[in-house]
Amino acid sequence: MIRPARSEELTVLSEVIGASITALCRADHRDDPERIRPWVASNSPMTLNSILHDPAQRLFVAEPETGIVAVGGIDWRHQPDGQGRIRLLFAAPEAQGKGCGRALLAALEEELRAHGRVEARLTATNTALAFYRSQGWQMDDRGGGGWLLGHPLRKRLI
Repeated sequence: MIRPARSEELTVLSEVIGASITALCRADHRDDPERIRPWVASNSPMTLNSILHDPAQRLFVAEPETGIVAVGGIDWRHQPDGQGRIRLLFAAPEAQGKGCGRALLAALEEELRAHGRVEARLTATNTALAFYRSQGWQMDDRGGGGWLLGHPLRKRLI
């Protein structure tokens, strides 16, 4: 089931993201603690709380019978008219390959459409690039992002 995240879940959400980064994103951090630490810290419960309470952002979870296994977020702050952004999408290691990330991504795209966004952008990690490409995302020429070199992607939503 895909649903909006709740305030009382922020610690669990942060733990899911941290586990995903640490266990699944080795192609990006190469097991270097100096790369892992700030990445995990940037997804703290406090940071997630600010996303949850920002009217221009949304947080969602994938929660099958086993509990929360994936976290996704969107925003349209500082975006041109008609555009939105997939801010984050992480699945727990035990959920990898089970369709939860795909279902959550589809829900995030639908939520952006519901808010009048016709195009979405994101920056994919090395780890997630093939996943996003398989979901119809295309390379974008706008450049990489932040401390984590990534692959800018875009997708028409209509």
